[in-house]
Amino acid sequence: MFEEFCDFLCNKTKRFITVEVNPPHGASLDGILADIKKHNLHEKVSGFSCTDNPLAKLKMSGVLSAIKLQQTFGKPVIATMSMRDKNKLSLQSTLLGANDFDLRCILALTGDPAKFSDQPEVKGVLERDSTLLLSIIYHLNNGVDYSNKPLNPAPKPIYPFAVSNATAKDMKRLQKKMLKKLNYGARAIITQPVYNAENAKELLALFEEAKEMSIRETAKEAQLVLGQFPIVRARTANFIDDKVPGISVPKEIIDEMNLAAMDGEEREQEVGFALSKAIFDEMMQLHGKVHLMTHNRFDLCSALIGE
Repeated sequence: MFEEFCDFLCNKTKRFITVEVNPPHGASLDGILADIKKHNLHEKVSGFSCTDNPLAKLKMSGVLSAIKLQQTFGKPVIATMSMRDKNKLSLQSTLLGANDFDLRCILALTGDPAKFSDQPEVKGVLERDSTLLLSIIYHLNNGVDYSNKPLNPAPKPIYPFAVSNATAKDMKRLQKKMLKKLNYGARAIITQPVYNAENAKELLALFEEAKEMSIRETAKEAQLVLGQFPIVRARTANFIDDKVPGISVPKEIIDEMNLAAMDGEEREQEVGFALSKAIFDEMMQLHGKVHLMTHNRFDLCSALIGE
């Protein structure tokens, strides 16, 4: 399963589509699984990802959700692990346990600050940024723990993923962060949402240069996956552009969505879907590796991908 997943990821001629799943604020994943089945999404994608308490808001465990999702559909799931909530001991313990359930794709994330949490007086752990988790995975893949003690038995290979902003005032600084993550062993980097071909081409060029500069052998086959957050509401477009770091929505898209909103919700969503579909198709034609983030709008994902 994972070999085929990585083959689709690394092969430039094959489509690679993953969809983000947000676990519920509750004790069952069944409703989400049913919705994925309803829209036949599991038949259209290469795999899924599971978030880990985004914005420090309480959700079901991302790792346990990922295991259930993977077992249900027989598709690889990238489990997000946030540095915010776990120390070295907890990270290693979780990775070893997940490995026994064959959960082996891990997205290393520093995580949103604990101050955003909806739980009272939450304190972050945050021993280091996401490169610590990448380093731990590098050790485990060499059959030792973070203190270099042999593991018996050694874990099956773990495939580390990382993230990158899509825009920055200084794009060379962004490239340095890509290079750092590649040097720590990242096999793929998923970007924040991209909204035009020029941005995508610049990111791809920076990433290819970073691969050439990397000291890691694993960087040679590493891939950039272009993130997409489809916009079907004008207020969403304005909020993302104004408030979310690392994402820039082109002015022409914002203007078009604002105009559509003046003609009612139905027209707004019609225009938003048409714009999102055009962007998705352009990204797939340009690069063929896309990660969809839709806050569990699996109907939207299915419609964008098509038959």
